[in-house]
This record gives sequence, structure tokens and C-alpha cells, in this order.
Amino acid sequence: MKLKCLLVEFVADESGATAIEYGLIAAGIALAIIEVIYALGTNLVAKLQALATALK
Repeated sequence: MKLKCLLVEFVADESGATAIEYGLIAAGIALAIIEVIYALGTNLVAKLQALATALK
């Protein structure tokens, strides 16, 4: 009977689910930031190369 109660409490416990959800949200935000930096970075490199060519 005691084991059954412990098993029921374990199944009902959702505290770990919240941590996983926050982790997934943080990972999504990190991917979005990386994508924006990557997009701006390639544009910035192209502009710097054009500037270097113009200065030659």
C-alpha cells in the first residue's frame, strides 16, 4: 500500500516538467539570437570587404 502511494505521488509530481519547459524556451531564444547574429555577421563582413576593396 505504501509503495502504491509513493508511485501515485511520483506520477502526479510535475515540478520537473516546469524546468524542462524553461530549458526549451531558453534554447529557442538562444537559437533565435544566434541566427540574428549570424545574419548580421555575414552582412557586416560583406560591407567590411567592400570598404577594404574601395580603400585599395
